[in-house]
Formats: sequence, structure tokens, C-alpha cells
Amino acid sequence: MLRKLWFNLAYIGKPIWDTGISPPELIDFLSSHENGRALELGCGTGTNAITLAKSGWQVTAVDFAFRALRSAKIKARQENIKIDFRWENVDRLRNIFGCFDLILDIGCFHSLALEVRSKYIANIDRFLSPEGTYLLYIFFKESDEIFGPGVTEETIRILSQAFELIQRKDSTERGIRPSAWIWFQKYDKTKLISLVNE
Repeated sequence: MLRKLWFNLAYIGKPIWDTGISPPELIDFLSSHENGRALELGCGTGTNAITLAKSGWQVTAVDFAFRALRSAKIKARQENIKIDFRWENVDRLRNIFGCFDLILDIGCFHSLALEVRSKYIANIDRFLSPEGTYLLYIFFKESDEIFGPGVTEETIRILSQAFELIQRKDSTERGIRPSAWIWFQKYDKTKLISLVNE
């Protein structure tokens, strides 16, 4: 509850993470992949959802901060772009249906409380299409006991057991804290079965 309140208060102004610019990693992905259905988790004011829609994707975008969603809807309407914005918690997603070719998370997962991360991961598995891509941007912290957003390398190891790690690009957030873009895909179940049987 406090987390939801904090994020809604943050969107009274312009949060530092709300740059209004889609990152080059997303642009590179879009230039090398065919259009499909995309789900953005933690869409904020809609910058990346709009970029996806302009590239021909059918977009569903989720956030639990109603102030951010209100801004996102206004921006999309001003550009005459159709996006299915939903006011949802990413660990629930009760009103999301079907599978998606891309699930995009730029800075949402690393802000989740530890106790809901397993539900979030289960939702990724539930909604990602068999050959879909899960594109994740996170920053790191050394321990889960440290206050504030961030994930540990152990968390990435757990994600890598749930999904196939295709690519990882390490960097730093504003030149200070370690961060990474990570590209996952759903494991090919037939490959897994063949590996087990070898």
C-alpha cells in the first residue's frame, strides 16, 4: 500500500526515471523483430508503450500508479495511438488475457517486494508466448537486505532457471549503480525434454 502511494505521489511531478525517451536497447530490438502482441509491465506515463505501438505492435500496458496511467492515456490520445492501458498490479494481472510475443519491463521488477516476485515470475511464464521474448532492465544491489530497489545476482540466476537467458548487457545507471539489460526467452519444452532424455 505504501509503495503504491509513493509512486502515485512521485507522479505529481516528473520522476527522475520518466525521461520521455525510449532506450536504444528497445529500439534495436524493434528494428530486428517482427511485430506482434506486447505487454509492458510498469508502463509509467506510456513512453515505451507508444514507441511499441508506433512500430506496429498491439500493446497492452500495465501500471498500478493511476496518475501515471492518466498521463499515458493523454499522451496516446494526443498522438491518435490505440493502446490498451490497464490499472493492475504486476503480480496479479487478473484482467490480462492471451499470450504475448514480447513482455517488456524497464525498471519494474527490481522495485517489487521480495514476497511478490515469485507471482510476478509466474505471470511472465503464463503470458509469454512459446517463442516470446522477455526484455528486462534492472539495476543491482549486493544484498536483498539493503533497502530500496534492485536485485541480486542470485535473483538473475533464479530467472535464468525459469527462462532461457539469450543476452545480457551490463552497464551502470547514471554512471553510478550497476545495471543490466537482459533478454530472456521461454524455454523450448521439446528441447528440455530431449536434454533430460539424453
